[in-house]
Amino acid sequence: MAAARVSVQTDDFDLSSEVARLRAQDGQIGAVVSFVGTVREWLPADGTARSPDTCLELEHYPGMTESAIEAMIDEAQRRFDLRGVRVIHRVGCLAVGEQIVLVVTASSHRGQAFDACEFLMDWLKTQAPFWKKEISATGSRWVEAKVSDDEALARWGALP
Repeated sequence: MAAARVSVQTDDFDLSSEVARLRAQDGQIGAVVSFVGTVREWLPADGTARSPDTCLELEHYPGMTESAIEAMIDEAQRRFDLRGVRVIHRVGCLAVGEQIVLVVTASSHRGQAFDACEFLMDWLKTQAPFWKKEISATGSRWVEAKVSDDEALARWGALP
């Protein structure tokens, strides 16, 4: 039985285990590309130094989020010659340095795996239904979308 393609979870993930599980499913895999996103440090809105109790809180709409990511994977498999895909996105309150997202794409050849991984990250970053809030001792603020993320997405065109 094939492993799930999408997981939205509070628990951390292990890159090596996820890659090994994906590779074990298909002997025709010749290339595996992975991307791990982590929580980076930010300054609170008031410009003061970051306190040690800050976190990035990620919220989602269960069921809808997984379905949206599954549709993105379906499109990646349509566009690229993929033999396997794994996406894990964490939710909850994550500290600076913690892992947020994992995208692993597998193909017979590297070009397809690289392109598919980048395609999925651009779509996840802008279109997956997650809400991010920076929380610190001085308060909280919702993370706004970035024009640069929308520009990265534009090169792939719309999902059908």
